Amino acid sequence: MPGPSDLPRCAPLPTRLGVTEPGPDEPLGVLAVGPGGANRRGVLATLLDLDPALLGTPDGSWLVMRHSATSTRAAYVPGYRQPHPYGADRTAAGPALARPPRRVELGLPDPLLRHFNLVDTTDTGALGVAGARVVLDAVGRAGALLFVIAADQAFTAAELNLLAEVARTPVTVFFVVTPGSAGWSGSDGTAATEDTGASVPPSGAGLPSPGPTVDPVAVTVEAHRAALLTAVPRLAEARWFALHPGAAADLRRALVGWAADEGLRRASSDPPVLPGEHVRVSVAADPGDWSERLDRQTRTCAQRIRQHLALELANVHLRVVQEIVFGVGCEGLPQLLDREMEALSLLATAQCDGAVRGIVDDAVARVFGAPLPDGVDRRVVKAMRWGLIEDRTGRDLDRVLLVTSTAGVAGLSGDGAIDALAGYPSRARAEVLPPVAVALSGGCWQHWRSPGNNDPNEARAWAQRALREVELELSREISRRFEVVRLGLGAVLSDAVDHGILLA
Repeated sequence: MPGPSDLPRCAPLPTRLGVTEPGPDEPLGVLAVGPGGANRRGVLATLLDLDPALLGTPDGSWLVMRHSATSTRAAYVPGYRQPHPYGADRTAAGPALARPPRRVELGLPDPLLRHFNLVDTTDTGALGVAGARVVLDAVGRAGALLFVIAADQAFTAAELNLLAEVARTPVTVFFVVTPGSAGWSGSDGTAATEDTGASVPPSGAGLPSPGPTVDPVAVTVEAHRAALLTAVPRLAEARWFALHPGAAADLRRALVGWAADEGLRRASSDPPVLPGEHVRVSVAADPGDWSERLDRQTRTCAQRIRQHLALELANVHLRVVQEIVFGVGCEGLPQLLDREMEALSLLATAQCDGAVRGIVDDAVARVFGAPLPDGVDRRVVKAMRWGLIEDRTGRDLDRVLLVTSTAGVAGLSGDGAIDALAGYPSRARAEVLPPVAVALSGGCWQHWRSPGNNDPNEARAWAQRALREVELELSREISRRFEVVRLGLGAVLSDAVDHGILLA
């Protein structure tokens, strides 16, 4: 009988979505967040020397600005495999889309975008629980956060919680304070530079001054900084800027300097060749019952993830019902539930990735003995991915689950289907499994925005049925994924045991 330490266990799984560690090949990005009314779009337009009207997107959509040789704009809409051309005038392009896109990509020939991508997100007041989790996942992969707040605004509890989560990670944070509705405390006579509080005097400088002048810009910035540090002292090293013509160049230089340092750090964290990638790896003298252990471990991990997702869907249901009755109502239900499904997809993907890495580590250590170089696991993962590409079952995992207007779930496969669901896309994944992808179809927007469909009781019943269908479909999907992992990893290790060496 095996002892307790020999029983197969699933690696610790994240029970909530937090800041995601960036991969070495992840593109650098700066996520702009902040409350509505802070002129966040104006800050980004100033950085890129653009008309702010060109940065318009539908409510809830993210704007990803990349470098390109020519100006381009495309909308990525769940339920479609190809991006849609999308103009800045939403009234002209909006009716052609069945639902708002998860993201709009804007390609610009601006030299600043050679260093990093700029991403405009949803107003913090409209994020909610799920939206904040999506932002945390994206900012970890991007690497930098640009928080924009107006002079007459104060940090909310939700914003402070978001910044506290970011402060516990290596993410670099920049703050920009913009003029409020009444300017800088009603006076624009001086303009502060970044951090120092130095001011540029108004015209007529050099004349006798009746007394010391108060710089309203510096006072406003320092007041915001003091309020933040009272709640989040870990952000004491964050840099602060005030939005005026001279500060744009300072902010641009600071962001480029961050990108240079972060790019070097990421490049040095991943050597071009890992130890063990090209050496002969022999099978252990007695690999034991690795196959039976692999079988039990995959079942255990699949069960744990199904249980975690069921609990998370129960929490989603409670939040959705509360918002239907007291918040966004029936018309806002599609946007709310779609954001919840985006956060759920990211959580399920992180749990599957972590569990599969634990399964591969355990099985490889038993077959080849421990300790092993890092490159051995990479070779096994590459061999498993090639097996998935060749296997019809593995190719079917690359699909989107779409919630329909009848509270059902439909599947959509094909190249580009999953990519359309990412608010902040990443480069090609190095994990074994494709990401979990759940979204709402365009029919849900059409249904709940019709004038006759405004019954909260009907909306609650529809949401309950839809979430139940999502739970059932995700349960089947998770089970199928780990069965594919069991078969793929078993095939790679069986070949190694039969030949006495790792063939991958």
